[in-house]
Amino acid sequence: MTTVAWLIFIAAATLEVTGDAVIRKGLRGSVVWFIIAGFLMLGGYGVVVNTVKWDFSRLLGVYVAVFAVVSVLAGRFVFRETVPASTWLGLAIIVIGGAVIQAGPALGR
Repeated sequence: MTTVAWLIFIAAATLEVTGDAVIRKGLRGSVVWFIIAGFLMLGGYGVVVNTVKWDFSRLLGVYVAVFAVVSVLAGRFVFRETVPASTWLGLAIIVIGGAVIQAGPALGR
């Protein structure tokens, strides 16, 4: 995977996680502007992630692993949540799955 693809996936995951967090804050505080801003961020995620020119299944399969890492790290360090060992284990499984999807074309040769 190229450095550009990694950067795009990280940017997309950051938009998705932030958009969801902003919508969550808007719903809990009844702030409609937060909800609208979150919608815009989630729309931005969709545009950014699709700038990688891969097959759709491979694109989102690998992206899910990046998104999962960003999500768990945001929960741990931004929201100060205690992340249980089961979540770290599940995250490792997701990352391994993403690596298998990424390596798939090379394995099929």
